[in-house]
Amino acid sequence: MASYRDRDTYVHRHGVTPETMSIISSKAKLYAVPADAGARTAYQVGVVAAFDPSETRAIEPVRGIGFGDHVAELVPGLTDPMTITVTRTAQYLTMIYQVFGYKGGIDGLVRSLRHHKYPFDLKQEVVISRVPMVVEAVNSSPGKTGGGVHSSGDNFDTGTGGNLDALITYFEGCWISDYSTSYASDTALVQESVTLNVTDIVADPSIAMSESLPFFNPNALSSIMRSINTNQAQTTF
Repeated sequence: MASYRDRDTYVHRHGVTPETMSIISSKAKLYAVPADAGARTAYQVGVVAAFDPSETRAIEPVRGIGFGDHVAELVPGLTDPMTITVTRTAQYLTMIYQVFGYKGGIDGLVRSLRHHKYPFDLKQEVVISRVPMVVEAVNSSPGKTGGGVHSSGDNFDTGTGGNLDALITYFEGCWISDYSTSYASDTALVQESVTLNVTDIVADPSIAMSESLPFFNPNALSSIMRSINTNQAQTTF
């Protein structure tokens, strides 16, 4: 069935993208496993007008009686699940439910959030322009790579298949919490919009999260933390 889908038409041809130091939207790709995929192969999520990931967490101030109007410490609370808003141009052969793996539209009977039974995964690629890659190659030692930089491609599990390096982010266990579309007499274009709740965000599912991974630069520690470490070193016998 994949041979005649709208992703194979002229609408989905790849065009020329400027080579810049700044990230531009035309180099950001979003992948999912569609309803008609025979294997776990990801395809780009059609003509996406907006892709907006967002996450928050509460920060609670710690204060003490008798110490005046002073914040002793800020304690981060639990991080709320990330939400992603995806706005996509509706197309006859693949509507947004089908793009995320559900057999709706011409594939089946899925028409409502009530039919959304299992979570799905998304993959985002931000393809790195050649200009910053050349700068990095000149200023860095050969073979230097980051934990979130991989080869760009369509394979959902490995990210292999291309020659350009890309920043890869996997959004695992996504649930659709909101769906909307609008048909207006004064506007011909129909767009679908969904809000996704994400269970987890990782750079690469094959990398086991552990304390040994370089999540933070020690040189960026707050002066408060550096003073604590210095005092501990002085009182250690």
